[in-house]
Amino acid sequence: MAEEAWDLIIEEHAGIFDLKLREVWHYRDLLLLLVRRDFVSFYKQTILGPLWFFIQPLFTTIIYTFVFGNLAGISTEGLPAPLFYMAGITAWNYFAECLTKTSTVFKDNANLFGKVYFPRLIMPMSIVISSLVRFGVQVLLFFLMIAYYVIKGVPLHINAFVFLFPLLVALMALLGLGSGMIISALTTRYRDLIFLVSFGIQLLMYATTVIYPLSEALKKYPQYSWLFSLNPMTPIIETFRYGFLGRGTFSWASLGICTLVTLCIALIGIFIFNKVERNFIDTV
Repeated sequence: MAEEAWDLIIEEHAGIFDLKLREVWHYRDLLLLLVRRDFVSFYKQTILGPLWFFIQPLFTTIIYTFVFGNLAGISTEGLPAPLFYMAGITAWNYFAECLTKTSTVFKDNANLFGKVYFPRLIMPMSIVISSLVRFGVQVLLFFLMIAYYVIKGVPLHINAFVFLFPLLVALMALLGLGSGMIISALTTRYRDLIFLVSFGIQLLMYATTVIYPLSEALKKYPQYSWLFSLNPMTPIIETFRYGFLGRGTFSWASLGICTLVTLCIALIGIFIFNKVERNFIDTV
């Protein structure tokens, strides 16, 4: 009797760091479908639809400018306050969205995972890509704001460090993805973490240079310099501002440490994700 030929063989992972990228590529149509689903379902039955891409960061920038710039009088290193806050908000929103949505990927898709096989990595990857679309729209708004202030004659010193932008995007995506996968694995057993993430991400923003420059924080609170140094999002946002606006605190050492920390978090996330995905359906 001749052996049957199978199109797909489902077997255990070969190793804890095996991402089966060939399988992910084979299921690329599913990946694109999930990205489209995330995009459509989020704004389905809304009046303004994708305009919320612009409205959310714009209104946040206005509020930050009034509260932190006008009322609190926090320094923006000589930059126009709306431009300063928009830079921080744009970068922070992408990281926060990747982390928040990835952290509940097992819980949110338990029914789908239990019914059909596909490479589980596709689900968090779809979140990162769909969030990248929103990030791209917000970056466009940031560029339009830069053009507005340049036309008004505000001196902005755009420099060669803008070419680090793809690296910064990759670091934000990996940091959000890795952190989210770690938390997602833990939430399969400890549901309390879901509530911790929801407000923890807001608290973490205040430990990042979104609403204040790093130079000002180090000058006023030098005893907490270690806190800013350990936060991998701080050099990302500072480099982002330094490249596009010419103001900020840039350091190759800080960016290098940030890259190393991000890669470690991503590897740990992959390790935990591959370990938990084998039997998470029994605990969700």
